[in-house]
Amino acid sequence: MQRTRGSRPVLRLAAAAALAFCAADAAHAVDWSGYFRGGPAITNVDGQSRQCYGLAGPGLKYRLGNECDFYGEFQLAQAFKADGVDYNAVLMTNFYSPATETNKSANVDDNFGIEQAYVEMKGFDFAPGVLFWMGKRRDRDDVHIVDTFFTNMSGVGAGVEGIGAGGNGMKFGFSGYKTDDNSGSTTNGEARVHAQLYDIPVNPGGKLRLVGSYSHGDSHGGLAKGEQGWGATLEHVQENFLGLGGGNHVWLQYASGSLDLNQGFGNPAADTDSDGWRIVDSPTFQVGAWGGQGIVLYQHNKVPGTSSDQYSIGGRVSYAISKNIKWLTEIGYAQKNPAQGSSENLTKITLGPALSSGPDFWKRPELRLYVTWADFNEAAALDPANGLPAGKTNGVSYGAQVEIWF
Repeated sequence: MQRTRGSRPVLRLAAAAALAFCAADAAHAVDWSGYFRGGPAITNVDGQSRQCYGLAGPGLKYRLGNECDFYGEFQLAQAFKADGVDYNAVLMTNFYSPATETNKSANVDDNFGIEQAYVEMKGFDFAPGVLFWMGKRRDRDDVHIVDTFFTNMSGVGAGVEGIGAGGNGMKFGFSGYKTDDNSGSTTNGEARVHAQLYDIPVNPGGKLRLVGSYSHGDSHGGLAKGEQGWGATLEHVQENFLGLGGGNHVWLQYASGSLDLNQGFGNPAADTDSDGWRIVDSPTFQVGAWGGQGIVLYQHNKVPGTSSDQYSIGGRVSYAISKNIKWLTEIGYAQKNPAQGSSENLTKITLGPALSSGPDFWKRPELRLYVTWADFNEAAALDPANGLPAGKTNGVSYGAQVEIWF
């Protein structure tokens, strides 16, 4: 997707598709769901009408009161049944604006696109419990407070899942994806495949997921390296972690070459000697009026001639003052240590009240007011990838934000 006015036909196509959904047989209900965030904010950093604070990299930016964009995604899905086969058609459109105000100027264009468009089918006579799908589809898991999908095996492809792998509930799945273009790189496309064993019961309330991945680039220019990638992910999900009414999600991941650590498409020209690994732990809880989510992350990256380490630790806590009023607090610390160069670090704190549909941490929508304070070192400010104000080592932002999923 490109952020140009040429993307407007995508919106018209999505509108036409939505009308087609609505015109379908009235006996089949259309399911509408989605997500949206946005809101105004100002900052006391000179010359900046809006400023966000984080380090570049997965899990290194804490998002509460710290998002400088508008984003929304809206999905239509309709289920059908024919001759004993269940099938579901899904269309999700999305909207993105990097500015506070949409349609701001000729230099900041909104982006409309198709996030998902696929069909899934289940109930075939030869495999009644197995699901087959084709199209553009998402398969991802995130930590909400840092807006990072640590597993993200999404894209245009096909797959099968729900294959029984034993009598204890384990299942097997397989999927493949292809992209035809990689935006000016030395390749004209990449392919990747995944095999996964999931819903593996390993302890009371805990399940394991194992994913193996392989990617391959279609090279031009006689590259000796950079065409292949390998990776693996081990995920453990625990219900009612420590009896605190929430859960816990752990990732242990490895990737090399053209595969990203999240098991998606990475740099198609990456040297096969490049690799990385990380471990992430994210607990959630809800005890009475108190709820929250935390994260601890360590990541190591290596490319020929150099390496780096990344750290992140923080959390968001909500306290229900009443059924519909919460107090939100988020504190996060991020650090990047390159083998050559100076260490970068940033601390961010956000405080503020919210109106909500309910008292629990995950209840949405939320209408928030906030104040965000950030402190960072000179090395972080000098790194252009971080987008921090030059010549500053701290900043304050305040504003309002809405977040909803439904």
